[in-house]
Amino acid sequence: MFTVNYRDPRPIYEQIKQGLKQMMLDGEIVPGGKLPSVRELAVGLAINPNTIQRAYRELEQEGLICSVPGKGSFATEDFSPAKAEKEALFQQMEELLVKLRQAGAGREEILSRMEKGGLNHD
Repeated sequence: MFTVNYRDPRPIYEQIKQGLKQMMLDGEIVPGGKLPSVRELAVGLAINPNTIQRAYRELEQEGLICSVPGKGSFATEDFSPAKAEKEALFQQMEELLVKLRQAGAGREEILSRMEKGGLNHD
């Protein structure tokens, strides 16, 4: 299981998403495997169930889990560590872009740096 860090600037639901993704990457949750219920996770982490539900909803939108009414949430059968790793990296990139914008970096400057880093070598 993972923990939530209240000093982390990321929202709690993002930390929960990242924790669940890491469990999938580590093989603690296998493709088709059941995730902890919203209630179990809420009690275990002492977090509001609505926050857990938001994390699950977003993971479902990302295609990493699926919910079955009355049965719970499961890692998708086609889940792959590569897919989860890519999602985790995109999440880190989005967080970094927010910090860059807050530090005063403009769109053109960011795109220029991304192109230097190999963005145009697709």
